[in-house]
Amino acid sequence: MTAAAGLGAVALVAALVVDVPSTLGTAVAGVVAGLLAALSLFTAALRITPRPGHQSSSWRWLAAGSIIWLTGVGVRPVAEGTPFVLTFADVLLLVGTLLLAIGCGRTVRRPAYGRSLLHYATNAYVSAASLFTICWILVLGPVYAKAEEPITLALPVVCLLATCAVAPAVLAARSSGRRVGLAALLVLVAITVEELATAIGRLNVGGTTPLVAGVVAPAAFLLLAALPWAVRDRTAPVRSAPSAVVDGAPLALAGVATLVLGIHVFAGRPERPMAVLPIVVGSVVVVLLAKVFVLAMETASMRGTMESGERRLIHLAENAGDVVLVCDHDGEIREMAPSVETTYGYPARELVGRSILDYVHSEDAPAVQAALRAMTADDDQSPERQGACRVSCRVRAADGTWRPAESVATRHPREGEDLVLISTRDVSDQVALRNQVAHLTFHDGVTGLPNRAYFEERTREVLARRGPGRTAVVFVDLDGFTGVNDSVGHASGDYLLSQAARRLRAAVRPDDTLARWGGDEFAVLLESGSSSSGGSAVSGGPGAADAQTAIDLAERLVRAVSSEPFRVADRDIALTASVGVAFAEDGLPAGDLIRNADVAMTRAKELGGRRVEVFAAHMHADVVRRLELAADLQRALLANQFAVEYQPVVDLATSRVTAVEALVRWWRGSTFVPPQQFLGAAEDTGLIVPLSEWILREACREVANWRASSWDIGLSLNLSSRQITAPRFVETVEAALAESGLPASALTLEVIEEMLVEDAEEITSRLSELRALGVRLAIDDFGTGYASLAFLRQLPVDMIKIDPSFVSGLGRDETLTLLTRTIVRLGHDLGLIVVAEGIERPEQLELLREMGCTRGQGYLVARPMAARGVDSLMRTSLSPLQNTA
Repeated sequence: MTAAAGLGAVALVAALVVDVPSTLGTAVAGVVAGLLAALSLFTAALRITPRPGHQSSSWRWLAAGSIIWLTGVGVRPVAEGTPFVLTFADVLLLVGTLLLAIGCGRTVRRPAYGRSLLHYATNAYVSAASLFTICWILVLGPVYAKAEEPITLALPVVCLLATCAVAPAVLAARSSGRRVGLAALLVLVAITVEELATAIGRLNVGGTTPLVAGVVAPAAFLLLAALPWAVRDRTAPVRSAPSAVVDGAPLALAGVATLVLGIHVFAGRPERPMAVLPIVVGSVVVVLLAKVFVLAMETASMRGTMESGERRLIHLAENAGDVVLVCDHDGEIREMAPSVETTYGYPARELVGRSILDYVHSEDAPAVQAALRAMTADDDQSPERQGACRVSCRVRAADGTWRPAESVATRHPREGEDLVLISTRDVSDQVALRNQVAHLTFHDGVTGLPNRAYFEERTREVLARRGPGRTAVVFVDLDGFTGVNDSVGHASGDYLLSQAARRLRAAVRPDDTLARWGGDEFAVLLESGSSSSGGSAVSGGPGAADAQTAIDLAERLVRAVSSEPFRVADRDIALTASVGVAFAEDGLPAGDLIRNADVAMTRAKELGGRRVEVFAAHMHADVVRRLELAADLQRALLANQFAVEYQPVVDLATSRVTAVEALVRWWRGSTFVPPQQFLGAAEDTGLIVPLSEWILREACREVANWRASSWDIGLSLNLSSRQITAPRFVETVEAALAESGLPASALTLEVIEEMLVEDAEEITSRLSELRALGVRLAIDDFGTGYASLAFLRQLPVDMIKIDPSFVSGLGRDETLTLLTRTIVRLGHDLGLIVVAEGIERPEQLELLREMGCTRGQGYLVARPMAARGVDSLMRTSLSPLQNTA
């Protein structure tokens, strides 16, 4: 296509050089140039891949306009002799020109010129009318006055209007299509020039159109034909004409036209050629007046909108919770919203002229001053210059209180003065809420003391700051609190905890941290003074004075709890305390220090309570060992590693076996674990309940089998407190008897005296239910407890078993012998069966027979044995006593 455009240029030059009629040469050049432009534009629209911002649509419009225009140029020589003022060739030229104008306008994706269609149209008309006036006065008017016949100027006027209509949009455009638009605009300008020259040629009597004027349009078409292929980078940005130049061009043209018109009038030129000017000038004046009127209406509307918006803003500022004010950069208040009286209690008029720094806390005033100074900084890139500046400060209210506030300051230029607009919000409620949430997060709601989270964080902080040698943790547990909630309710239990917290707080030092750890446990963090002796800072352990201070505090805590009963729900509740103390050591984390104090407290509780225990390393080892043992117990229960052995109970008078006591044995693989090593852990972890249920079912089944073989034998089982208080314990015993077929009277359940004192009401109720089933009851280790006689009267007991500590002293200790004799006589008087435990020597057996003790058991009688041993013993029909004899 570039080569074809070159050939067209050669043809155009040839038309200028070769001696051909001007009209025919112009037509040939126009046809060739328009045809080349059309072919080039159509080909570009079809072959170039469309993309965002592509101008293929505008090229099609330009190509269509070029074809129609070249058709009009081609038929113009034929239409020259028609009698019509506007020939059909002129119509084709008009249509082609309009299509070219549309294509030129579509080269710009989005018009960037003008505020409205009216503004766009009036500027185009003023520009076209001004140019027409200038051309009429300088060129057309004199020629038109000499013309013998008037002709129409519609074609050059339309071309002029089309050019003025699209020129502002193309000149102000910033898209890459502006290059094509400029070329199309150049074509319109060339067409306008050519048509103007043609009109002048028609007006001249016998004149012709200058050949040079006739080739302007073909040359512009050739440029348009080459442009789509010459421009490679269609996405590169292009510079546009300044909007001020584009907007001011119509007025500048009008000014030039007015100047030319004035010179023409004052020069005294003939008036006849100016007959058309009043119409043009009048229309321009009307258009300008209409534009001024519309602009005035738009200005009034904008002013009304601004005033309405300002009134709404003022109303919003007056009724909003925020305090809005305007001040200068020194802080002097220029305007103040009335809401300040509602928020802070100051009348707005009294604050005008005062400095805002007079009402800001002295600690926050430097930040406010810095913010005001930053908003006047010369650096326009500073954040304060680009947006709002936020400042938090405390503001003094009229009642003298300091209230936290959050302010937003923005620049507020007005009337040539750079001011600052500040919006201040009172955030007292939000700050109070945040403080309350923080307090609830780290404090206990019942006692008001710090909670576990606060205590742990405080311990870590103290260890990091003061070192281990001067820090200790004390744990306090309320003995006997478990039954308080059950007896007087949870509300009364919380009230008791609050009383205990007050007593403990009075016992600790002001610098110590007292917290509620959880439940009925409290924790104290001791921070010893720097004057503590003992060189703890060097050795890493507590000095003598530090250790004694911690132990003294622990003893005070015990006395504070147990000194007098707590008054709760119109009753006195006596509690004691178990206290554990742990000292910080080098490298010991805060969590381990707290754990050590808890372990020491647990040790104090296991030893009976109301005492102080200091942590030792073996305590933690014992806890770990017990946890491991509990896990092994659970696995052993699932793997059936337990077995039941039976120790015979004989009638001391007849040497007949009357019953067996079921004893549990644990074989961990091939290793025998003594009962005293695992029964305590089973009781603590609750595994004693399923273990005892298994022993009960197994022993009942075995003894029922023996009784089915005509052996009159009974079964004795020891019960733990946790087993008796377990849910559905009575139903479990009843189910074991039903499954095995063992009569209830053949089962004797043994309890120790301490169990009858602790939780006496619940224990007595459960044992009474068992007694109602027909099960026999026995008190084991009789004589070692207290209040035994009272329970013998309240509880229907069938048997008492003398503790082995009494039997071991028979024949050697007169006091023990006398006490044993008393217990035997007491049992006989109450109609109870008396069983002596721990018979190991023959003289013990003889003394018990002489005292009248009916039954006994021990290593002298028979050692615990498996079921096969009892079965063998029963089959020999021999008593153990006969065998030992």
